[in-house]
Formats: sequence, structure tokens, C-alpha cells
Amino acid sequence: MRLVKALFCAVLLSTAPAFAAIQSNSVDRVEVVFVLDTTGSMGDLIEGAKRKIWSIANTIVESNPEADVAMGLVGFRDRGDAYVVKTHQMTEDLQSLYGRLVKFEADGGDDTPESVNEALDTAISDIKWSKGDDVRRLVFLVGDAPPHMDYKERQYPDILKEAKQRGIVVNAVQAGDMGETTEIWKEIAQRGQGRFMAIPQDGGTVSVVISPYDDDIQKLQLELDLTVVPFGRNEVQDELKQKMNDRAAAPASTQVENSKYYAKRAKKEVVTGGGDLIADVRNGAVKLDAVPEAELPKELQDLDAAERKDWVASKLAARQQIEQRMQELVEQRDVFVKEEQKKSVTASAGDSFDRAVEETIKVQLQ
Repeated sequence: MRLVKALFCAVLLSTAPAFAAIQSNSVDRVEVVFVLDTTGSMGDLIEGAKRKIWSIANTIVESNPEADVAMGLVGFRDRGDAYVVKTHQMTEDLQSLYGRLVKFEADGGDDTPESVNEALDTAISDIKWSKGDDVRRLVFLVGDAPPHMDYKERQYPDILKEAKQRGIVVNAVQAGDMGETTEIWKEIAQRGQGRFMAIPQDGGTVSVVISPYDDDIQKLQLELDLTVVPFGRNEVQDELKQKMNDRAAAPASTQVENSKYYAKRAKKEVVTGGGDLIADVRNGAVKLDAVPEAELPKELQDLDAAERKDWVASKLAARQQIEQRMQELVEQRDVFVKEEQKKSVTASAGDSFDRAVEETIKVQLQ
């Protein structure tokens, strides 16, 4: 969770260029890609990164509750390591992306520079960004070493030209204080119309706000999970169950942020990415009578059409009652957390990654 600390102060002290101007407050879709150095020196920071997806997603949803939110991930090392670039494509299924992120481990990269250019090129050129003026596209490059400029490949000046043409804002987050990295990271942020931010090598530290509502939120989440009805092909059902297991294994604070994301989204999904019959029927993703009988849960297979409809309706009614209670608890928790953050802002000098990212996203989504 150490990545969750250390950027807000950096933001306040940053000498980077101003954010790219964005004219409209209304946005239909927000896309964020993290380009993350996964070499050995980034171990502590990566562990923190595994806990920040939901807080970032919540920042987006709070200001754009109707917007679709999608994220992608590019991990990179260097030639000669186990891999140079490992890509997870843009997806709205954030729980699936979280499951992939937790499998990232820091290793390799015993020297510098690293394959920053190839990673940036992958993020801009190979990630499937949406088109249109109603989409906001943000990249966060996070690393501690400069790029190889001796490799025969596209280099960051040309890559960032393409980013600008495609409306992709590139922010540069430096871990540690290597002077060569600082110079290039600032240039990347400037060319990318984003912001340069410097954090400690380990990502900093953070004191997580524990609220008196957290236990009740987690209990309600367990009740919500009981309303999830996996359906479809076996592999789809298995994937949904794995995502629920990944959430259950997450730290308590991460689970609470995940529940908050669910509570605030206009599109209601207990588990993102589909495969839950109750959510998919409610959201119009499937029609109950169009689902092949073999892909229905066993408890529905022996029922007739009217009985199936009633069964799904009863599950949905139970879910909606829990959702109402969850929304009330999340709102109470938000008030509590804001008050606690006000108390700690002077003592901590604003040294929090979450607050920095929130500020960055809020400004860049205006």
C-alpha cells in the first residue's frame, strides 16, 4: 500500500507544466492506462499499486457517475529479463484487471536504463483506446530509471507526438531521485501535456483511514455476493468466481474501496465484466428467456419461464434492498473520511499518493 502515499506533496511542489486544457465537464467514458516499471527496485511500489485501482476508479465515478470507466496496464522491464513488456488490454472489467495486477512481481533490471520507450509505445499504439471527443484518455508512467536511447526503436519524442494527436494525456511519476530520470520524466510530462510527480523509491507510506462503517460495509458486501448468480459457459462462471475470490483475498481497505465503487456506479455490477445473471438481466446485457437452459444455474433449469422470471425478480429485490443500505453506509463513510483527512493534512503535509492522483484526475477530467 506504500504507493498510496507520497504524491500529493509532490503535486503541490511540482514545477511541471500545466495540465492539458479540457473543455467539457461532461464525459461519457474515461480510460486510464498505467505503464509500470516492474524491475526489482520497484518491489515496494508495485505492492502499493495493487491497492490503488479502486480509489482511482472511485475518483472518476464520483465526478462522472454515468461515465464508463476502463483501465489498462503495461508492465515493463528490459531486454534480457523474463519479459520486456507485458500488456493487459483496456477493459471495463476492473476486477479482472485487478486480478492480473496482483500477479505482477518485481524482478530483473539489475542495471539501468530500462525499456521505457517500448513500454510507452505499447501504451499509445497497441492499447485499444476509444475514439471520440467524449472520451478522456490518461496515461501514468511510473518508474525509476531512464529509457534506453541506444535501442533501434521508436523513442519518446515521436511516441508523445502521436499521443498528443490522439488526445492522450501522459503523466510521469518518478520513483526515487535519479537525476537522469528526473530530466527525462519532466520532458515526457511536458510533451505529454501531463504532470511530473516525484515520490520516494518505495512509493512512500500512508496511514489508511479506518472508519466505523467499514465492518458493516464488508458484511453487506458478503450479503451482496450471495445474490450473485453465475451463468453462461463453464469458463465464464469460473472466471467470475475467481474474481470474487481475488476480492475476498484483498486487504480490508481495498475491499471497502471496491464496495464503494459498486455503490456509486450508475451501472450496477457486484462483479465487473458480466457473468452474473441478476446484473446482466437488470442491465439489459441478456434476456432471461434467451439464455440456453444448459447455461442457467441448476436451480433454474427445472423451472418454467414464469417461475424463472419470479426467481430472478426475488433475487433482484433482495439485492436492491442491500444496495440501498450500502449506499447509505458509503455516504456516511465518505463524510467521516473527509473529516479525518482534514485533520491529518497538516501533519502529513499532504504526502499521499491517493490525494495526488485524485487531484490529477479531477483537474484532467474538467
